[in-house]
Amino acid sequence: MSKKQRKFKKIIIGLVLVFWAFIAVYGFKQTDAGAASSDLQTVTIGYQKGDPFDIAKQRGEFAKKMKAKGYKVVWKEFQDGSSLMQALKAGSVDYARTGDTPPVSALSTGTKLTYVAAGSSKAKGSGILVKKTSSISSIKDLKGKKVAYTKGTSSQYMLLAALKKAGLSASDVTWVNMDQSSASVAFAKGKVDAWATWDPYTSQAEITQNAKLLTNGVGITNNRDYVLAMASYAKENTVVSKYLIKYLEEDMVWANNNHSELITMMSKSLKVSKSVVKKMVDRRTYGISAMNSTYAKEEQQIADLFYEENLIENKVTISDSGDYK
Repeated sequence: MSKKQRKFKKIIIGLVLVFWAFIAVYGFKQTDAGAASSDLQTVTIGYQKGDPFDIAKQRGEFAKKMKAKGYKVVWKEFQDGSSLMQALKAGSVDYARTGDTPPVSALSTGTKLTYVAAGSSKAKGSGILVKKTSSISSIKDLKGKKVAYTKGTSSQYMLLAALKKAGLSASDVTWVNMDQSSASVAFAKGKVDAWATWDPYTSQAEITQNAKLLTNGVGITNNRDYVLAMASYAKENTVVSKYLIKYLEEDMVWANNNHSELITMMSKSLKVSKSVVKKMVDRRTYGISAMNSTYAKEEQQIADLFYEENLIENKVTISDSGDYK
């Protein structure tokens, strides 16, 4: 073998060694990254379209901040609070965002929940819809009428509380229980006279279905967002809950200060026009904070009224801490 050939052979061997060294280092890094990923604790969050968690999901900062603290966020979407409560009880989600009524109904059946956090009032975007051409001009005019609602959701309490405030009883109207999508169709076709619902359904109906709010929730119900967890999970994951509240509130501050971006973002998420989202956003202030005595009292009012009306079999007592007895 000539000197030139020996030199060429050394170069080839060197290149091969460098190549294998690169493969080894790359493989180590990939294994290390995989190990790091597997070290993350999974936190599964159940949400509904248009709620604070949906905003956090779409914006993307929440998941990044949670990951930096060692948690991998998994999102699961649900249509209403009743299905969210079922998922929470079944263990398919760790946290659930619902309105004010689903947790009360769940607690009455023995589901051991803890209220982790509460949101700001959604009263202006929640209410009872009628057609603009309807002869119904007050809550009292609902007597003898068919009203769509969804059992176990905030719409049930809102309708009941509105009737009571107007001096009517639950039996004065025909309650038509259906999911919100079906209620939208029934309302559009005139199969029901009124519809108890919340944003974005109210905004969409007002803009696209010739609807008006017979009443909103102001003075009837604050219809807050509530973040819930099974009591056992909440007790064992107080640090997770602390980060969840902190980062979700940061998203809510962003939402309040960036309406234009929020409207564009949520329009895509909700698959509705910007005008619908704008109406929803403009009548709401976003916020989230840890459960406290004020929120507990509001939930207690719902629990007491439901018990009085025999809508739940067992009396529920909610403490300031968000636990129940």
